[in-house]
Amino acid sequence: MPKLKTHKGAKARIHVTGSGKLLRRKRMSSHLRRKKPKKVTRKYAQKIGFDHADVKRLSRLVPYDL
Repeated sequence: MPKLKTHKGAKARIHVTGSGKLLRRKRMSSHLRRKKPKKVTRKYAQKIGFDHADVKRLSRLVPYDL
């Protein structure tokens, strides 16, 4: 069976943990940050998990990172 290609855009945006979970950054984190409350900007520093319905589809984009 041929090798699967990694989607480079997904590889840059998806972080795979040691246990195999997929994590992502929150949206709207880089633009107009000064106007946002400090509580909100702290939340942008944390990575959050994907929805369970999307994990199977996204794991195909980064096959060798899991």
